[in-house]
Amino acid sequence: MWSKHLLLGLTGLTSGLAVSAGTFALVVTLRIMPRIIGKSNTADQVIRYENMIIAGGIFGNIVTVFTDLRIPLGSPFLILYGLCCGIQVGCLVMALAEIMDVFPIMFRRMNLKTGMAWVITAMAAGKAAGGIYYFYHRMGNS
Repeated sequence: MWSKHLLLGLTGLTSGLAVSAGTFALVVTLRIMPRIIGKSNTADQVIRYENMIIAGGIFGNIVTVFTDLRIPLGSPFLILYGLCCGIQVGCLVMALAEIMDVFPIMFRRMNLKTGMAWVITAMAAGKAAGGIYYFYHRMGNS
């Protein structure tokens, strides 16, 4: 019985490592972190960024593989975690859209020359409002 649990844990851990390696490869390929570092003028903090990405991957694997593990940090941590996940997903989606030239094509077809920042901000606000509405009404549990 013990060997089955060990094998299952090892399989889950290696699967999580493979998925996170694919995610990190996508983040590196899209050059998300260099853009964020460049826009925020925090090039002197690159080591801290790298360490936080690695720690996030390890923590995500542990939480995903060991679902019975309880982290007693309460609602403030859950809010912070949700905010960080939302920022990461937003950065990933915007980087993917930028790589695929979605926005230049869309703006050209709409004949939009000014106000692009407002359009992108409205899209982000809509995404945030939709997420808040979704979790407020607990649609995920039905």
